Amino acid sequence: MTSPKKVNLALQGGGAHGAFVWGVLDELLEDGRLSIAAISATSAGAMNAVVFAYGMAVGGPKAARSKLEEFWRSVSRMERLFGLAWSPFDRLAQAFGLPPEYHPSHAAIHAATHIVPPNLLNPLKYNPLKDLLLKVVDFKRLNKSPQAVHLFLNATNVRTGKIKVFETPSITVDAVLASACLPPYFQAVEIDGEHYWDGGYLGNPALYPLIYRHGPSDIVIVQVSPITRTELPRTAADVVHRINEISFNSSLMREMRAVAFTTKLIDDQELDEAKHRRMFMHWIGNDRIMAQLGVATQLHPDWRLLSQLREEGRTTAKQWLAENADHVGCRSTIDLAEMFL
Repeated sequence: MTSPKKVNLALQGGGAHGAFVWGVLDELLEDGRLSIAAISATSAGAMNAVVFAYGMAVGGPKAARSKLEEFWRSVSRMERLFGLAWSPFDRLAQAFGLPPEYHPSHAAIHAATHIVPPNLLNPLKYNPLKDLLLKVVDFKRLNKSPQAVHLFLNATNVRTGKIKVFETPSITVDAVLASACLPPYFQAVEIDGEHYWDGGYLGNPALYPLIYRHGPSDIVIVQVSPITRTELPRTAADVVHRINEISFNSSLMREMRAVAFTTKLIDDQELDEAKHRRMFMHWIGNDRIMAQLGVATQLHPDWRLLSQLREEGRTTAKQWLAENADHVGCRSTIDLAEMFL
């Protein structure tokens, strides 16, 4: 039996839609043909990354799969508690055929967070995800384990407007929450006197930590936010959602254009391949499925939705592995110029 091929992963965020990434990771773990050396991740991708890395550190692929399921099941329980007060109103909205963006629960969250400042809406800075992460992940053990996957978690420095990359062995629960701190829903996370928002503004996810690191030349991007949509947005909610998708994909698009440009210079022998690193880029995503989801489903992690996205992620990854696993370590499996230029 051949040894697994080492790759790096780049995991996008997207709230509850991050369950698609869970499905991809679950399939990669079950398949076993790839070995993950390092992960750059943002927001929900950062949560997937730390849970995955901790599971691998304490018990290998089996433990990683178990930990990921434990995490997402716990996330869905938080949704059930929140939804108790709103479920009768949401069911009524569903009966009238209203899309999730117009359900009372989503409208209440949206109105409150866009009118009341975060420090007044949540003066105690309570974030249930913190307790959940601490229950699932032992961060001290994660950072000290020699078996742990190397992590790069991306956040945005509110004051400087620059990207901050939190790296193993200094990963904390606050670093994960900073990477997933989406304003105006949450107050900025303070770490060592600096304040951070969601990393998606500047790196969703950042690729350069994986490129600069001495390790595998293969990067597998697991995409959540659709790059392409076949239809124009019609409603106000659709317009805002599409603006956010484009914004949160913009940093990745810029880095991919840089990779494509550098690769072309190497191919044209204008750069010395011995001095400039050639990267092999891969992409696992499903724009068709993800484009069917709206912003409301990102904020409401219903277990049925999470399970569906997990299965979509598994199916997408299984197809990608069947078509591309043999090419890992040899060449890119996406046309960089066609997709990103």
